[in-house]
Amino acid sequence: MKPRRREHGPPPAPPGAPSDTPRLILGIQPVRAAIRAHGARLGAVLVESEETPRLAALARFARDQGVSRVEAPGRAALDRLAGSVQHQGAAAWAPPLVLHELEPVLAEPAPLIVALDRIQDPQNFGAVIRSAVALGASAVLWGEHASAPLGPATQRAAAGAIEFARLCRVASLPGALQRAAEAGAQVVGLEARAERPLAAWDLRPPTVLVVGSEHAGMTPAVRRACTGFAALASMGPVESLNASVAAAIALYEAKKQRS
Repeated sequence: MKPRRREHGPPPAPPGAPSDTPRLILGIQPVRAAIRAHGARLGAVLVESEETPRLAALARFARDQGVSRVEAPGRAALDRLAGSVQHQGAAAWAPPLVLHELEPVLAEPAPLIVALDRIQDPQNFGAVIRSAVALGASAVLWGEHASAPLGPATQRAAAGAIEFARLCRVASLPGALQRAAEAGAQVVGLEARAERPLAAWDLRPPTVLVVGSEHAGMTPAVRRACTGFAALASMGPVESLNASVAAAIALYEAKKQRS
């Protein structure tokens, strides 16, 4: 049974529901993760009418999980909906992402937080979120200014992990890092030319790993909020790593130590 054809905009909010705008998700893996995370709370799942076996399986999975609107738009309709983001023939309307306060995370035993300073590329931002979920980080922390938005491109790059991430967006990243240090966390800035390698740090206590933009690194205010700095490895002729790669390596080192 194919999903039905109809209009493909966001679903109308039921009477008494909050007026939050539904969130657009694009791509097979992100949509599958959204179905797993939200099930019947999804407003709609859109699967391209020219079905492949993967898309047909996705539509069946959505129906099995209680999604009430499983629709079959054509490729052109999905292209218009997705804009410049690749959709792979799949989209969904999901509830807004939940953003968390930092203080409850800091109150947990030995939290591991990855903090992003001015990561503006949605591909990098999403890839860091994916690594954070895969490698057991407690939360992803970033400042609300000069950062990539949590839009379809970032969610697509996270490959579905964003549905399971703990996201902490703050007004001031330096202020949040200072609060983390006051709460007893070590705030370790990743810096290619740092004298001490990350492997020499004990990452089992409460830790915030700070990743700056690959072009400018950490801002001066964020650097001042760090309690120390760590280098990932000898870079050879390469001056710095991609921000998402640096975050993944650092999180893996922390996971290895904590195992």
